[in-house]
Amino acid sequence: MIRIFIGYDPREAIAYHVLCHSILSRSTRPVLITPLALSHLKDVMWRPRHNLQSTDFSFSRFLVPYLCNFADWAIFMDCDMLVLDDIANLWELKDDKFDVMCVKHNHAPKETKKFLDQPQTQYEKKNWSSVMLFNSQKCTVLTPKYVNEETGLNLHRFNWVGDDTLIGDLPPHWNHLVDYDPKVPEERVSNLHFTTGGPYFEEFKDCGYSDLWFKERDKMLSTKK
Repeated sequence: MIRIFIGYDPREAIAYHVLCHSILSRSTRPVLITPLALSHLKDVMWRPRHNLQSTDFSFSRFLVPYLCNFADWAIFMDCDMLVLDDIANLWELKDDKFDVMCVKHNHAPKETKKFLDQPQTQYEKKNWSSVMLFNSQKCTVLTPKYVNEETGLNLHRFNWVGDDTLIGDLPPHWNHLVDYDPKVPEERVSNLHFTTGGPYFEEFKDCGYSDLWFKERDKMLSTKK
């Protein structure tokens, strides 16, 4: 069973469901998908919303190891994504010598705003935390108390790991930053990340790879096989 946690924000509900469909329709193994909705996490997520927090799941993502009882592996993904590959291929990359694995972007966006007029912040290791393979048994520091009280920068910069050598590399095609990374044919991309704004927002309907997202949405809504 592949355990997947996806960040959930009511403003991007359509993105969550299309992402789920893209995973389910391509997976060759059983998957268990859990939305990280704040309404489900009231007992373990109590930190007040920060004005730099662009989504409801900015910090709840770090609760994944706790929600797995600090056992086994789990995948976290932002909801503004589209999987074009078998998620089992990502699952097979897990390596027990690491605490967590991610795509190590060197991402420094120039704009100051993104979708829904949310602030675009810059910090070291930006977007590393948007796709993570957690080795939950090695992430016991990520208790609800720690996640609620630690600074956002320390969480997103992986300071909780302690040693960067314990952060494993995932191939870039598992977190392709749309309209930042050079555009490549879809067969060379495993996961599209509409990090500035997905095509489900009117102002981003013509963003890179938007045709693939709309095609996936239509497949999800169709009653035909």
